[in-house]
Amino acid sequence: MCLEDTTLTMMSLAAQRMKTIHCSGSFGGTTSPQAAGSRFEQRATCPQSWHLCQAMVIINGFLYVFGGTTGYIYSTDLHRLDLTTREWIHLKPNNPPDDLPEERYRHEIAHDGQRIYILGGGTSWTSYPLDKIHAYNLETNSWEEITTKPHDKIGYPAPRRCHSCVQIRNDVFICGGYNGELILADLWKINLQTFQWSKLPAVMPEPAYFHCAAVTPAGCMYIHGGVVNIHENKRTGSLFKIWLAVPSLLELCWERLLKAFPHLTSLSTMQLLNLGLTQELIERLK
Repeated sequence: MCLEDTTLTMMSLAAQRMKTIHCSGSFGGTTSPQAAGSRFEQRATCPQSWHLCQAMVIINGFLYVFGGTTGYIYSTDLHRLDLTTREWIHLKPNNPPDDLPEERYRHEIAHDGQRIYILGGGTSWTSYPLDKIHAYNLETNSWEEITTKPHDKIGYPAPRRCHSCVQIRNDVFICGGYNGELILADLWKINLQTFQWSKLPAVMPEPAYFHCAAVTPAGCMYIHGGVVNIHENKRTGSLFKIWLAVPSLLELCWERLLKAFPHLTSLSTMQLLNLGLTQELIERLK
């Protein structure tokens, strides 16, 4: 497995006001030019205790939001938004205060449909370890602490915050981050069935934190941006990619085709059909 530095057009990220949720098209799907250029629409009003640098996940039509910071105070609050009714609920887990996760920001979230897993994070003065992770049980409305298994002869990932995270089925990948002293460049995987950690041989070409990551349905992870120098507060706009799963022959051919013929995006649908491209592949060019 190798990490490939590619030169791609940088994606423009829309700014969000934290008091509202705005929708414009979709990520990972298909969006028409008309939809992409539309005005933002307010869809729901967020709770008054809204924080920055929280983590969120969508499960069965509900958006769950955990943690975050006001800039001075760190949170362990858990909110849920019904995406149909657009109503927020502040969830109150059935745990005594001592059994709740520590307040944090810049953590990441994974889920298996039954539990929400909190990975890392911290405060401005600490980063939380990953040998034990907190999980919110959707059925019992309670937090659980899960002991994970270390990678043989290597151990556990270093505590970290401001890392990135993507999920492919039951495998969750975390990359980079900051542990309070060092900017990290490592890549780890944890399986949500066995809770076994595995350190992958690949590393980021440039250690970074406060970056973002996304994974394609085929299993290719893209990493963008981040802080690469603590003392100079140096930021980067680099975009890297790595295959986290063995790509299909279709994906390999598609990548080769795009590199050899970058002008495909300028052709009409009829021209693309005449070249033999399927409708599904044509949709990916939009």
